[in-house]
Amino acid sequence: MGVTWSPVRAGTLGDWDYDIVFSAEGPPFFEVIQGPAGSPWDATDGSRFDHIGYWSKDVVADKQRLAGRGAPIEFDSCPYGRSFTYHRLDSIGARIELVDLAVQPGFRDTWAQDIAAMPAIDLDDDPRAPSSGSPRP
Repeated sequence: MGVTWSPVRAGTLGDWDYDIVFSAEGPPFFEVIQGPAGSPWDATDGSRFDHIGYWSKDVVADKQRLAGRGAPIEFDSCPYGRSFTYHRLDSIGARIELVDLAVQPGFRDTWAQDIAAMPAIDLDDDPRAPSSGSPRP
């Protein structure tokens, strides 16, 4: 693919340990994440394209907007002290991830020091309104 990868890092969310890495080039960034069976990153059925991520100015409001538009919440990290959600979007056979824009500086410090700030998705209250934003890793 011609992608350069950053070093793999280990993380924990609740009872799940996982490994995560991002492409050095971006945006958009490629993310590879591996977690155990039963975790949000369970790959017991094999590797796959899993999600497209977006930065969100208000994950609480945006997750409800997506759910109301037919992309149900599949996993919510908020009870674990984090601020991202996965929403099933059957039309693309994958999930949409919303990540709190407030954590973007930490993402940039860890994974992409030389890039400019990335915009958040705009999920206007009117579902017919066009959405804008740049994909997150």
